[in-house]
Amino acid sequence: MTLAEKLCLTAAFIFFMTGLVTGIWKYRCMATSSNASAPRYVDVAHRSSLMYSFAALLLGWFAGYSMLPAWLNTAAAASALGFFALAIGTYLVHGVLRDTSNQLRKPHRLGSTTLPPWVIHSFMIVLVVAEVGGSLVLGAGALMAIW
Repeated sequence: MTLAEKLCLTAAFIFFMTGLVTGIWKYRCMATSSNASAPRYVDVAHRSSLMYSFAALLLGWFAGYSMLPAWLNTAAAASALGFFALAIGTYLVHGVLRDTSNQLRKPHRLGSTTLPPWVIHSFMIVLVVAEVGGSLVLGAGALMAIW
């Protein structure tokens, strides 16, 4: 098993367990809420963790088939997985702080702090490049191998 595959499998396990644990958190919020609902980012953290766990498995499959150099597959996997983790982390922080129902709505709140718009926009641009770029490299490497 390559390092890229190991990273993907490890991330899949961590993301899946995060999804399960945040599911408990979500249920607890729902059970104690007057309207039987959880804060938006508790729900988002739960669902995104589960979805990213399966995305990590898919990237692992791509990495396993990829004909690209191992260092490139590893960098691509680490880039995509790292930003999956940062996204989940952001959702967890907003879930704990209960500071927003939309992290992209201005003003950008983080607890009692307001973040400058360029921070959010810069993060989102780098996130898109890392997630889409890393996935593209692994997927393209796999497709080149099978065709």
